[in-house]
Amino acid sequence: MSQQHYEPEFKQQIVRLHIEEGRTYLSALTVHKYMNTELGLHSIVRRKAPRYQGGPPHKKFENLLKQDFTATRINQKWATDFTYLFLCGGDVRYNCTIIDPYDRSVVANLTDQRMTSDLAIRTLRKALSSQRKRSKDLILHSDQGSPYTSKAFTDFCEAQELTQSMSKAGCPYDNTPMERYFNTLKNEEIYLHEYHDEESLYRAVEHFAYTTYNHVRPHSYNGYRTPFEARYSS
Repeated sequence: MSQQHYEPEFKQQIVRLHIEEGRTYLSALTVHKYMNTELGLHSIVRRKAPRYQGGPPHKKFENLLKQDFTATRINQKWATDFTYLFLCGGDVRYNCTIIDPYDRSVVANLTDQRMTSDLAIRTLRKALSSQRKRSKDLILHSDQGSPYTSKAFTDFCEAQELTQSMSKAGCPYDNTPMERYFNTLKNEEIYLHEYHDEESLYRAVEHFAYTTYNHVRPHSYNGYRTPFEARYSS
């Protein structure tokens, strides 16, 4: 029997939803007890973040959002960021994801061996091609990492008529939708499995983003509807 893992702040609501939908659900405390006493399982020791040193910025942009991630329509604002993912042998891979704060849905994500402006561009191109309509004044919010401040990326955004916005350096609160999504991805998928090759890792990340997260997992921001339920309910 598979179990879903959810953020602590809405576990009670998830219990109610599972009961209403006729699903079987065990509380986190019960799961924790059986994992320790019956299965001999214990908490995961997380690896340290890999060191990364990017090149000098070509161009930086002001923070247009100022921690305001509310949106009145789909594809009005996008947030993007990178995170690191480990294979069981210790090799690292990098995931780039774009979130629509309107409903917290994953618009696009790609994983590759290096954190580069090329990966950021390919992810953004994938996001743009997946959407039939977008706002003419679409804002793309990111941190000040070198992939987003590079000439290649800023030129691509300009060619696509996107307005860039950037967090203040070293302030994760300036991009909370991405921080929360990556925390969810790791706690509910990555930390629960071992990936012996990059293909299995890439498949797992894709499945979590586009199936589990977008279509199955209730989100507190959406009143405990899934991102796609909120996105297409109107």
